[in-house]
Amino acid sequence: MIKVVHTIKEVRETVKEWRKEGLSVGLVPTMGFLHEGHKSLIDKAVEQNDRVVVSVFVNPMQFGPTEDLDKYPRDLAADTRLCEAAGANLIFNPEPEEMYDEGFCSFVDMNGPTAELCGKSRPIHFRGVCTVVNKLFNIVQPDRAYFGQKDAQQLSVIRRMVKDLNIPIEIVPCPIIREADGLAKSSRNTYLNPQERQAALILSRAIKVGQQCVEAGERDAHKVVDAMKALIETEPMARIDYVEAVDLNSVQKIDKVQGEVLFAMAVYIGKTRLIDNFIVNIK
Repeated sequence: MIKVVHTIKEVRETVKEWRKEGLSVGLVPTMGFLHEGHKSLIDKAVEQNDRVVVSVFVNPMQFGPTEDLDKYPRDLAADTRLCEAAGANLIFNPEPEEMYDEGFCSFVDMNGPTAELCGKSRPIHFRGVCTVVNKLFNIVQPDRAYFGQKDAQQLSVIRRMVKDLNIPIEIVPCPIIREADGLAKSSRNTYLNPQERQAALILSRAIKVGQQCVEAGERDAHKVVDAMKALIETEPMARIDYVEAVDLNSVQKIDKVQGEVLFAMAVYIGKTRLIDNFIVNIK
């Protein structure tokens, strides 16, 4: 039977008992409204650890003033069923006041990897991500933490943060999970009406075009990006926020496809902002 708790004290007490038994602990940080993509993270955590904590917290700190904090989908009952079926042991579902008490004024910020892509169009986003992930790491103190490759910049940022701050946690990346027609699974997909849902397939089609360019031998990153943009622009309902090629680790723009390269995009379909990406490793 999975346990749902709402306070930091309850999490620490539970994990303390597990540690007394010599058990390993995995953490899956989420904002809830869980889908098969989240389940794949939980599955991996269950496979690699004796006990698994899933945090379900819509973090207000990573939303800008005009973003979708208030309407972000929430369904704790469904999340609990999914977590229990996947074999997780504890859900941590705090209120914002539990995570950020009155007078809260400490933040974890970063330069470099947060400057491009989502960091450019959502300037406060990664400060919120780094701060809440640090807090979750301190609260749970897991052996491993699990993050999806769909949020590839977030994954690179967290890896850098863990390295820079000497946090003794293994970061485990997990692959993108897609719908049968190719759309990357996302909680925000629920915002799409049927016409927008169909139009959103332009993202995964652009991914395929980019992959085919690289596989055909194209090493000019700008030409790969241009081919992806040209396809997206054929969809009337799509509006590009960015399509970029960056070094996977530094998240800095590149000219040549060499080493580990992240091709990432953010595209508005109607009012809904969707992200997708692919990674290549060219020796």
